Amino acid sequence: MKKKEDKNPTVLGSLDWLTIGVYIALLIFGWISVCGASYTYGDTDIFSLSSRSGMQIVWIGTSIVLGLVILLLDDRLYDGAAWLIYGVLLFVLLATIFNPNEIKGSRSWLVLGPLRVQPAEFAKFATALAVAKFMSTYGIDIRQWKHFAGACAIVLLPMLMIVGQKETGSALVYLSFFLMFYREGMTGSILFTAVAMVVYFVVGIKYEAIFLWQTPTSLGKFMVLLLVHLFSIIMVGIYCENRKRALVLSAYVLAITLVALLFSKFVIPFDVVWVQLLLTAVLFGYLIFQGLRTQLKRYYFIAAFAVSSVVLFYSADYVLNDFLMPHQRVRINVLLGLEEDFRGAGYNVHQSQIAIGSGGLAGKGFLNGTQTKLKFVPEQDTDFIFCTVGEEEGFFGTAGVLLLFLVLILRLIHLAERQPFKFGRVYGYCVVSVFLFHVFINVGMVLGLTPVIGIPLPFFSYGGSNLWGFTILLFIFLRIDAGRNLIRT
Repeated sequence: MKKKEDKNPTVLGSLDWLTIGVYIALLIFGWISVCGASYTYGDTDIFSLSSRSGMQIVWIGTSIVLGLVILLLDDRLYDGAAWLIYGVLLFVLLATIFNPNEIKGSRSWLVLGPLRVQPAEFAKFATALAVAKFMSTYGIDIRQWKHFAGACAIVLLPMLMIVGQKETGSALVYLSFFLMFYREGMTGSILFTAVAMVVYFVVGIKYEAIFLWQTPTSLGKFMVLLLVHLFSIIMVGIYCENRKRALVLSAYVLAITLVALLFSKFVIPFDVVWVQLLLTAVLFGYLIFQGLRTQLKRYYFIAAFAVSSVVLFYSADYVLNDFLMPHQRVRINVLLGLEEDFRGAGYNVHQSQIAIGSGGLAGKGFLNGTQTKLKFVPEQDTDFIFCTVGEEEGFFGTAGVLLLFLVLILRLIHLAERQPFKFGRVYGYCVVSVFLFHVFINVGMVLGLTPVIGIPLPFFSYGGSNLWGFTILLFIFLRIDAGRNLIRT
Protein backbone atom coordinates (compact mmCIF):
# COMPACT_ATOMS: atom_id res chain seq x y z
CA MET A 1 0.00 0.00 0.00
CA LYS A 2 2.77 2.37 0.91
CA LYS A 3 4.46 1.69 -2.44
CA LYS A 4 1.32 2.72 -4.28
CA GLU A 5 1.13 5.94 -2.29
CA ASP A 6 4.78 6.65 -3.08
CA LYS A 7 4.02 6.09 -6.73
CA ASN A 8 1.18 8.62 -6.70
CA PRO A 9 2.82 11.18 -8.99
CA THR A 10 2.94 14.94 -8.87
CA VAL A 11 2.04 16.97 -11.95
CA LEU A 12 5.73 17.35 -12.73
CA GLY A 13 6.32 13.63 -12.39
CA SER A 14 3.28 12.78 -14.49
CA LEU A 15 4.21 14.96 -17.45
CA ASP A 16 5.06 13.16 -20.66
CA TRP A 17 8.63 14.36 -21.05
CA LEU A 18 9.11 12.56 -24.37
CA THR A 19 6.43 14.76 -25.97
CA ILE A 20 7.94 17.87 -24.37
CA GLY A 21 11.36 16.83 -25.68
CA VAL A 22 10.00 16.46 -29.22
CA TYR A 23 8.27 19.84 -28.85
CA ILE A 24 11.55 21.53 -27.85
CA ALA A 25 13.40 19.79 -30.71
CA LEU A 26 10.80 21.00 -33.22
CA LEU A 27 11.08 24.55 -31.85
CA ILE A 28 14.88 24.48 -32.26
CA PHE A 29 14.76 23.08 -35.80
CA GLY A 30 11.96 25.50 -36.61
CA TRP A 31 14.03 28.48 -35.49
CA ILE A 32 17.01 27.26 -37.53
CA SER A 33 14.71 27.02 -40.56
CA VAL A 34 13.32 30.54 -40.00
CA CYS A 35 16.92 31.80 -39.84
CA GLY A 36 17.72 30.10 -43.12
CA ALA A 37 14.55 31.31 -44.82
CA SER A 38 14.75 34.94 -43.68
CA TYR A 39 18.53 35.44 -43.78
CA THR A 40 19.87 37.92 -46.33
CA TYR A 41 23.49 38.02 -47.45
CA GLY A 42 25.29 40.66 -45.42
CA ASP A 43 23.18 40.32 -42.26
CA THR A 44 25.42 40.38 -39.21
CA ASP A 45 23.00 39.70 -36.38
CA ILE A 46 20.43 36.93 -36.68
CA PHE A 47 19.35 37.61 -33.09
CA SER A 48 18.32 41.21 -33.69
CA LEU A 49 14.65 41.92 -32.97
CA SER A 50 14.50 43.77 -36.28
CA SER A 51 14.98 40.43 -38.07
CA ARG A 52 12.47 37.60 -38.49
CA SER A 53 14.82 35.15 -36.78
CA GLY A 54 15.19 37.47 -33.78
CA MET A 55 11.44 37.95 -33.46
CA GLN A 56 10.92 34.20 -33.72
CA ILE A 57 12.99 33.82 -30.56
CA VAL A 58 10.50 36.13 -28.85
CA TRP A 59 7.58 34.01 -30.08
CA ILE A 60 9.35 30.82 -28.96
CA GLY A 61 10.14 32.27 -25.52
CA THR A 62 6.58 33.48 -24.96
CA SER A 63 5.24 30.11 -26.17
CA ILE A 64 7.33 28.24 -23.60
CA VAL A 65 6.12 30.61 -20.85
CA LEU A 66 2.55 30.09 -22.06
CA GLY A 67 3.06 26.31 -21.91
CA LEU A 68 4.39 26.56 -18.33
CA VAL A 69 1.37 28.64 -17.26
CA ILE A 70 -0.99 26.04 -18.74
CA LEU A 71 0.81 23.27 -16.83
CA LEU A 72 0.44 25.20 -13.56
CA LEU A 73 -3.35 25.40 -13.87
CA ASP A 74 -5.69 22.68 -12.62
CA ASP A 75 -6.59 20.32 -15.47
CA ARG A 76 -10.24 20.37 -14.35
CA LEU A 77 -10.37 24.02 -15.38
CA TYR A 78 -10.29 23.07 -19.07
CA ASP A 79 -13.28 20.78 -18.67
CA GLY A 80 -15.26 23.27 -16.59
CA ALA A 81 -14.53 26.32 -18.75
CA ALA A 82 -14.75 24.61 -22.16
CA TRP A 83 -18.06 26.25 -23.19
CA LEU A 84 -16.96 29.67 -21.94
CA ILE A 85 -13.68 29.51 -23.89
CA TYR A 86 -15.55 28.34 -27.00
CA GLY A 87 -18.12 31.13 -26.71
CA VAL A 88 -15.46 33.83 -26.30
CA LEU A 89 -13.53 32.61 -29.34
CA LEU A 90 -16.73 32.47 -31.42
CA PHE A 91 -17.44 36.09 -30.50
CA VAL A 92 -13.90 37.11 -31.48
CA LEU A 93 -14.17 35.20 -34.78
CA LEU A 94 -17.47 36.94 -35.53
CA ALA A 95 -15.98 40.34 -34.72
CA THR A 96 -12.99 39.61 -36.95
CA ILE A 97 -15.29 39.21 -39.99
CA PHE A 98 -16.07 42.94 -39.72
CA ASN A 99 -12.43 43.83 -39.14
CA PRO A 100 -11.51 46.80 -41.38
CA ASN A 101 -7.87 45.69 -41.62
CA GLU A 102 -7.43 43.45 -44.67
CA ILE A 103 -4.03 41.74 -44.97
CA LYS A 104 -3.20 39.85 -48.19
CA GLY A 105 -6.89 39.70 -49.08
CA SER A 106 -7.88 38.21 -45.72
CA ARG A 107 -9.77 39.74 -42.79
CA SER A 108 -8.53 37.08 -40.37
CA TRP A 109 -6.09 39.33 -38.49
CA LEU A 110 -6.78 41.63 -35.55
CA VAL A 111 -4.30 44.50 -35.37
CA LEU A 112 -3.62 45.51 -31.76
CA GLY A 113 -1.05 48.28 -32.03
CA PRO A 114 2.26 46.68 -33.11
CA LEU A 115 0.82 43.19 -32.54
CA ARG A 116 -1.14 41.21 -35.13
CA VAL A 117 -3.20 38.26 -33.88
CA GLN A 118 -5.04 35.63 -35.91
CA PRO A 119 -8.00 34.34 -33.83
CA ALA A 120 -8.50 31.34 -36.15
CA GLU A 121 -5.31 29.80 -34.72
CA PHE A 122 -6.72 29.90 -31.18
CA ALA A 123 -10.18 28.73 -32.19
CA LYS A 124 -8.73 25.25 -32.83
CA PHE A 125 -8.08 24.49 -29.16
CA ALA A 126 -11.37 26.17 -28.15
CA THR A 127 -13.30 24.00 -30.60
CA ALA A 128 -11.43 20.89 -29.42
CA LEU A 129 -12.38 21.66 -25.81
CA ALA A 130 -16.03 22.30 -26.71
CA VAL A 131 -16.48 19.16 -28.79
CA ALA A 132 -14.70 17.10 -26.09
CA LYS A 133 -17.04 18.57 -23.45
CA PHE A 134 -20.10 17.82 -25.59
CA MET A 135 -19.09 14.25 -26.43
CA SER A 136 -18.16 13.43 -22.83
CA THR A 137 -21.60 14.47 -21.57
CA TYR A 138 -23.58 11.57 -20.12
CA GLY A 139 -25.83 9.93 -22.69
CA ILE A 140 -24.13 11.39 -25.77
CA ASP A 141 -23.42 8.73 -28.40
CA ILE A 142 -21.82 9.84 -31.67
CA ARG A 143 -23.42 6.86 -33.43
CA GLN A 144 -26.82 8.52 -33.03
CA TRP A 145 -27.52 10.99 -35.82
CA LYS A 146 -28.85 13.79 -33.60
CA HIS A 147 -25.75 13.63 -31.38
CA PHE A 148 -23.49 13.43 -34.43
CA ALA A 149 -25.24 16.50 -35.89
CA GLY A 150 -24.65 18.41 -32.63
CA ALA A 151 -20.94 17.57 -32.64
CA CYS A 152 -20.68 18.59 -36.31
CA ALA A 153 -22.37 21.92 -35.54
CA ILE A 154 -19.74 22.70 -32.88
CA VAL A 155 -16.99 22.10 -35.45
CA LEU A 156 -18.64 23.74 -38.48
CA LEU A 157 -19.70 26.98 -36.75
CA PRO A 158 -16.15 28.40 -36.32
CA MET A 159 -15.27 26.97 -39.72
CA LEU A 160 -18.02 29.03 -41.41
CA MET A 161 -16.94 32.16 -39.54
CA ILE A 162 -13.34 31.70 -40.72
CA VAL A 163 -14.60 31.29 -44.30
CA GLY A 164 -16.35 34.64 -43.76
CA GLN A 165 -12.91 36.09 -43.00
CA LYS A 166 -11.75 34.94 -46.48
CA GLU A 167 -9.36 32.45 -44.87
CA THR A 168 -10.39 29.21 -46.61
CA GLY A 169 -7.16 27.34 -45.78
CA SER A 170 -7.52 27.80 -42.02
CA ALA A 171 -11.20 26.83 -42.26
CA LEU A 172 -10.41 23.52 -43.98
CA VAL A 173 -8.31 22.47 -40.97
CA TYR A 174 -11.55 21.92 -39.03
CA LEU A 175 -12.42 19.03 -41.33
CA SER A 176 -9.64 17.12 -39.53
CA PHE A 177 -11.98 16.73 -36.52
CA PHE A 178 -13.84 14.07 -38.50
CA LEU A 179 -10.84 11.77 -37.89
CA MET A 180 -11.61 12.09 -34.18
CA PHE A 181 -15.29 11.40 -34.88
CA TYR A 182 -14.26 8.19 -36.64
CA ARG A 183 -12.24 7.09 -33.60
CA GLU A 184 -15.22 7.76 -31.36
CA GLY A 185 -17.64 5.62 -33.35
CA MET A 186 -18.65 7.53 -36.48
CA THR A 187 -19.41 5.07 -39.26
CA GLY A 188 -16.52 4.59 -41.65
CA SER A 189 -18.89 5.01 -44.60
CA ILE A 190 -18.87 8.78 -44.02
CA LEU A 191 -15.08 8.97 -44.39
CA PHE A 192 -15.29 6.60 -47.35
CA THR A 193 -17.90 8.88 -48.96
CA ALA A 194 -15.69 11.94 -48.46
CA VAL A 195 -12.67 10.20 -50.01
CA ALA A 196 -14.83 8.93 -52.90
CA MET A 197 -16.05 12.47 -53.64
CA VAL A 198 -12.45 13.70 -53.84
CA VAL A 199 -11.59 10.84 -56.19
CA TYR A 200 -14.59 11.66 -58.41
CA PHE A 201 -13.60 15.31 -58.58
CA VAL A 202 -9.95 14.66 -59.41
CA VAL A 203 -10.56 11.89 -61.95
CA GLY A 204 -13.53 13.61 -63.59
CA ILE A 205 -11.85 17.01 -63.99
CA LYS A 206 -8.44 15.65 -65.01
CA TYR A 207 -9.69 13.27 -67.73
CA GLU A 208 -12.90 14.98 -68.83
CA ALA A 209 -11.45 16.24 -72.13
CA ILE A 210 -9.97 12.85 -73.08
CA PHE A 211 -12.16 10.52 -75.17
CA LEU A 212 -12.17 6.80 -74.52
CA TRP A 213 -11.10 4.42 -77.29
CA GLN A 214 -11.88 6.93 -80.06
CA THR A 215 -15.58 7.05 -79.10
CA PRO A 216 -17.71 10.09 -78.07
CA THR A 217 -17.34 8.95 -74.44
CA SER A 218 -15.45 11.19 -72.01
CA LEU A 219 -12.85 9.13 -70.15
CA GLY A 220 -13.36 11.19 -66.99
CA LYS A 221 -17.14 10.71 -66.89
CA PHE A 222 -16.85 7.03 -67.83
CA MET A 223 -14.35 6.30 -65.04
CA VAL A 224 -16.30 8.24 -62.41
CA LEU A 225 -19.61 6.52 -63.16
CA LEU A 226 -17.91 3.14 -63.21
CA LEU A 227 -16.38 3.94 -59.80
CA VAL A 228 -19.82 4.99 -58.49
CA HIS A 229 -21.24 1.61 -59.52
CA LEU A 230 -18.34 -0.40 -58.08
CA PHE A 231 -18.14 1.59 -54.83
CA SER A 232 -21.90 1.18 -54.28
CA ILE A 233 -21.69 -2.55 -54.92
CA ILE A 234 -18.69 -2.91 -52.60
CA MET A 235 -20.70 -1.16 -49.87
CA VAL A 236 -23.51 -3.69 -50.41
CA GLY A 237 -21.02 -6.50 -49.84
CA ILE A 238 -19.46 -4.91 -46.74
CA TYR A 239 -22.25 -3.05 -44.93
CA CYS A 240 -25.15 -5.30 -45.95
CA GLU A 241 -23.02 -8.43 -45.53
CA ASN A 242 -24.09 -9.91 -48.84
CA ARG A 243 -20.94 -10.65 -50.81
CA LYS A 244 -22.63 -13.08 -53.16
CA ARG A 245 -25.13 -10.46 -54.30
CA ALA A 246 -22.30 -7.93 -54.63
CA LEU A 247 -20.36 -10.28 -56.94
CA VAL A 248 -23.44 -10.87 -59.10
CA LEU A 249 -24.14 -7.13 -59.36
CA SER A 250 -20.50 -6.46 -60.26
CA ALA A 251 -20.64 -9.02 -63.04
CA TYR A 252 -23.83 -7.51 -64.50
CA VAL A 253 -22.53 -3.93 -64.35
CA LEU A 254 -19.14 -4.75 -65.89
CA ALA A 255 -20.68 -6.92 -68.61
CA ILE A 256 -23.29 -4.33 -69.65
CA THR A 257 -20.70 -1.53 -69.61
CA LEU A 258 -18.27 -3.56 -71.71
CA VAL A 259 -20.96 -4.51 -74.27
CA ALA A 260 -22.02 -0.85 -74.57
CA LEU A 261 -18.41 0.23 -75.06
CA LEU A 262 -17.76 -2.42 -77.74
CA PHE A 263 -21.00 -1.47 -79.52
CA SER A 264 -19.96 2.20 -79.49
CA LYS A 265 -16.52 1.32 -80.83
CA PHE A 266 -17.38 -1.14 -83.60
CA VAL A 267 -21.06 -0.61 -84.51
CA ILE A 268 -22.61 2.82 -83.84
CA PRO A 269 -20.54 5.45 -82.03
CA PHE A 270 -22.46 6.91 -79.08
CA ASP A 271 -21.78 8.22 -75.59
CA VAL A 272 -21.59 5.20 -73.25
CA VAL A 273 -22.18 7.55 -70.32
CA TRP A 274 -25.93 7.43 -71.09
CA VAL A 275 -25.90 3.67 -70.56
CA GLN A 276 -24.00 4.18 -67.30
CA LEU A 277 -26.54 6.73 -66.08
CA LEU A 278 -29.31 4.26 -66.89
CA LEU A 279 -27.41 1.61 -64.90
CA THR A 280 -27.19 4.07 -61.99
CA ALA A 281 -30.97 4.51 -62.06
CA VAL A 282 -31.51 0.74 -62.16
CA LEU A 283 -29.03 0.23 -59.30
CA PHE A 284 -30.80 2.93 -57.27
CA GLY A 285 -34.18 1.24 -57.80
CA TYR A 286 -32.73 -2.14 -56.87
CA LEU A 287 -31.24 -0.77 -53.62
CA ILE A 288 -34.52 0.89 -52.62
CA PHE A 289 -36.37 -2.37 -53.35
CA GLN A 290 -33.91 -4.36 -51.21
CA GLY A 291 -34.29 -1.84 -48.42
CA LEU A 292 -38.07 -2.20 -48.46
CA ARG A 293 -37.87 -5.97 -48.69
CA THR A 294 -35.29 -6.52 -45.94
CA GLN A 295 -36.09 -3.46 -43.77
CA LEU A 296 -32.33 -2.81 -43.69
CA LYS A 297 -31.70 0.94 -43.65
CA ARG A 298 -28.18 0.55 -44.99
CA TYR A 299 -29.58 -0.08 -48.46
CA TYR A 300 -31.15 3.39 -48.37
CA PHE A 301 -27.83 4.92 -47.38
CA ILE A 302 -26.05 3.19 -50.27
CA ALA A 303 -28.80 4.33 -52.67
CA ALA A 304 -28.37 7.91 -51.43
CA PHE A 305 -24.59 7.54 -51.83
CA ALA A 306 -24.96 6.46 -55.48
CA VAL A 307 -27.32 9.31 -56.42
CA SER A 308 -25.43 12.00 -54.48
CA SER A 309 -22.17 10.81 -56.08
CA VAL A 310 -23.59 11.43 -59.55
CA VAL A 311 -25.13 14.79 -58.56
CA LEU A 312 -21.93 16.02 -56.91
CA PHE A 313 -19.81 14.88 -59.83
CA TYR A 314 -21.93 16.75 -62.35
CA SER A 315 -21.83 19.84 -60.12
CA ALA A 316 -18.01 19.69 -59.94
CA ASP A 317 -17.67 21.66 -63.17
CA TYR A 318 -19.90 24.41 -61.74
CA VAL A 319 -17.90 24.47 -58.49
CA LEU A 320 -14.59 24.69 -60.36
CA ASN A 321 -15.60 27.35 -62.89
CA ASP A 322 -18.26 29.43 -61.12
CA PHE A 323 -17.87 28.96 -57.35
CA LEU A 324 -14.11 28.94 -56.74
CA MET A 325 -12.07 32.13 -56.97
CA PRO A 326 -9.91 32.44 -60.13
CA HIS A 327 -6.64 31.92 -58.22
CA GLN A 328 -8.08 28.81 -56.50
CA ARG A 329 -9.24 27.42 -59.85
CA VAL A 330 -5.81 27.92 -61.39
CA ARG A 331 -4.12 26.24 -58.41
CA ILE A 332 -6.31 23.15 -58.82
CA ASN A 333 -5.65 23.03 -62.59
CA VAL A 334 -1.91 23.31 -61.97
CA LEU A 335 -2.04 20.58 -59.32
CA LEU A 336 -3.94 18.25 -61.66
CA GLY A 337 -1.52 18.95 -64.50
CA LEU A 338 -4.13 20.70 -66.64
CA GLU A 339 -2.07 23.89 -66.74
CA GLU A 340 1.59 24.83 -66.38
CA ASP A 341 1.81 28.24 -64.81
CA PHE A 342 5.37 28.53 -63.53
CA ARG A 343 5.14 32.34 -63.46
CA GLY A 344 1.74 32.51 -61.81
CA ALA A 345 -0.18 30.08 -59.60
CA GLY A 346 2.43 27.33 -59.99
CA TYR A 347 5.40 29.58 -59.25
CA ASN A 348 5.60 28.94 -55.50
CA VAL A 349 5.42 25.17 -55.84
CA HIS A 350 7.86 25.08 -58.78
CA GLN A 351 10.45 27.16 -56.93
CA SER A 352 10.04 25.15 -53.71
CA GLN A 353 10.57 21.91 -55.66
CA ILE A 354 13.75 23.37 -57.15
CA ALA A 355 14.95 24.38 -53.67
CA ILE A 356 14.26 20.94 -52.16
CA GLY A 357 15.79 19.12 -55.13
CA SER A 358 18.93 21.25 -55.02
CA GLY A 359 19.56 20.19 -51.42
CA GLY A 360 20.43 16.63 -52.41
CA LEU A 361 21.15 14.15 -49.65
CA ALA A 362 23.04 16.27 -47.13
CA GLY A 363 21.90 19.78 -48.10
CA LYS A 364 23.89 22.94 -48.75
CA GLY A 365 24.42 23.76 -45.09
CA PHE A 366 23.04 26.34 -42.67
CA LEU A 367 22.52 29.75 -44.34
CA ASN A 368 23.99 28.45 -47.61
CA GLY A 369 20.80 27.89 -49.58
CA THR A 370 20.68 29.88 -52.82
CA GLN A 371 16.98 29.63 -53.71
CA THR A 372 15.94 30.85 -50.29
CA LYS A 373 18.67 33.47 -49.86
CA LEU A 374 17.81 35.04 -53.21
CA LYS A 375 14.10 35.01 -52.23
CA PHE A 376 12.94 32.92 -55.17
CA VAL A 377 10.29 31.19 -53.04
CA PRO A 378 7.46 33.46 -51.83
CA GLU A 379 6.30 32.87 -48.22
CA GLN A 380 9.44 30.78 -47.67
CA ASP A 381 9.55 31.48 -43.93
CA THR A 382 5.83 30.81 -43.36
CA ASP A 383 3.74 28.46 -45.51
CA PHE A 384 6.68 27.20 -47.63
CA ILE A 385 9.29 26.92 -44.89
CA PHE A 386 9.72 23.18 -45.47
CA CYS A 387 11.59 23.95 -48.72
CA THR A 388 14.27 25.68 -46.61
CA VAL A 389 14.74 22.47 -44.64
CA GLY A 390 15.14 20.54 -47.91
CA GLU A 391 17.63 22.98 -49.41
CA GLU A 392 19.86 23.50 -46.38
CA GLU A 393 19.56 20.13 -44.64
CA GLY A 394 18.84 17.89 -47.65
CA PHE A 395 17.07 14.55 -47.62
CA PHE A 396 18.50 13.64 -44.22
CA GLY A 397 17.17 16.86 -42.67
CA THR A 398 13.68 16.56 -44.15
CA ALA A 399 13.51 12.89 -43.17
CA GLY A 400 14.57 13.84 -39.63
CA VAL A 401 11.90 16.53 -39.35
CA LEU A 402 9.19 14.19 -40.65
CA LEU A 403 10.39 11.52 -38.22
CA LEU A 404 10.02 13.99 -35.33
CA PHE A 405 6.47 14.78 -36.40
CA LEU A 406 5.74 11.06 -36.70
CA VAL A 407 7.04 10.45 -33.17
CA LEU A 408 4.93 13.35 -31.90
CA ILE A 409 1.73 12.09 -33.54
CA LEU A 410 2.24 8.46 -32.49
CA ARG A 411 3.01 9.56 -28.95
CA LEU A 412 -0.12 11.72 -28.81
CA ILE A 413 -2.19 8.75 -29.98
CA HIS A 414 -0.67 6.70 -27.14
CA LEU A 415 -1.48 9.44 -24.62
CA ALA A 416 -5.03 9.76 -25.93
CA GLU A 417 -5.64 6.03 -25.61
CA ARG A 418 -4.53 5.92 -21.98
CA GLN A 419 -6.94 8.64 -20.81
CA PRO A 420 -9.29 7.37 -18.08
CA PHE A 421 -12.07 9.77 -19.09
CA LYS A 422 -13.74 10.41 -22.42
CA PHE A 423 -13.10 14.17 -22.25
CA GLY A 424 -9.33 13.65 -22.27
CA ARG A 425 -9.44 11.01 -25.01
CA VAL A 426 -11.63 13.09 -27.32
CA TYR A 427 -9.52 16.21 -26.80
CA GLY A 428 -6.36 14.17 -27.39
CA TYR A 429 -7.61 12.87 -30.71
CA CYS A 430 -8.61 16.40 -31.69
CA VAL A 431 -4.98 17.43 -31.12
CA VAL A 432 -3.74 14.45 -33.15
CA SER A 433 -6.13 15.25 -36.01
CA VAL A 434 -5.14 18.92 -36.22
CA PHE A 435 -1.39 18.19 -36.20
CA LEU A 436 -1.75 15.39 -38.74
CA PHE A 437 -3.77 17.60 -41.10
CA HIS A 438 -1.32 20.50 -40.88
CA VAL A 439 1.78 18.38 -41.47
CA PHE A 440 0.26 16.34 -44.30
CA ILE A 441 -1.20 19.30 -46.20
CA ASN A 442 1.72 21.71 -45.64
CA VAL A 443 4.43 19.25 -46.68
CA GLY A 444 2.22 18.02 -49.51
CA MET A 445 1.67 21.50 -50.96
CA VAL A 446 5.40 22.30 -50.78
CA LEU A 447 6.09 19.12 -52.76
CA GLY A 448 3.23 19.79 -55.20
CA LEU A 449 1.14 16.84 -53.98
CA THR A 450 -1.75 18.78 -52.42
CA PRO A 451 -3.41 22.11 -53.27
CA VAL A 452 -1.80 25.29 -51.95
CA ILE A 453 -4.25 26.40 -49.25
CA GLY A 454 -1.88 28.43 -47.09
CA ILE A 455 -1.62 26.73 -43.70
CA PRO A 456 1.50 26.79 -41.48
CA LEU A 457 3.82 23.93 -40.57
CA PRO A 458 3.52 23.47 -36.77
CA PHE A 459 6.44 24.95 -34.77
CA PHE A 460 8.31 25.82 -37.99
CA SER A 461 6.42 28.58 -39.79
CA TYR A 462 7.27 32.11 -38.68
CA GLY A 463 4.73 33.94 -36.54
CA GLY A 464 3.36 34.25 -33.04
CA SER A 465 -0.30 33.37 -33.54
CA ASN A 466 0.26 29.92 -35.03
CA LEU A 467 3.07 29.10 -32.55
CA TRP A 468 0.97 30.15 -29.57
CA GLY A 469 -2.05 28.34 -30.95
CA PHE A 470 -0.22 25.04 -31.42
CA THR A 471 1.48 25.37 -28.01
CA ILE A 472 -1.84 25.95 -26.22
CA LEU A 473 -3.44 23.07 -28.12
CA LEU A 474 -0.62 20.69 -27.16
CA PHE A 475 0.03 21.77 -23.57
CA ILE A 476 -3.62 21.65 -22.52
CA PHE A 477 -3.57 17.99 -23.52
CA LEU A 478 -0.28 17.41 -21.68
CA ARG A 479 -1.82 18.96 -18.56
CA ILE A 480 -4.96 16.82 -18.89
CA ASP A 481 -2.77 13.73 -19.30
CA ALA A 482 -0.62 14.68 -16.29
CA GLY A 483 -3.72 14.78 -14.08
CA ARG A 484 -5.01 11.35 -15.00
CA ASN A 485 -3.65 9.56 -11.89
CA LEU A 486 -3.62 12.36 -9.36
CA ILE A 487 -5.49 11.87 -6.09
CA ARG A 488 -8.03 14.71 -5.79
CA THR A 489 -8.60 16.39 -2.45
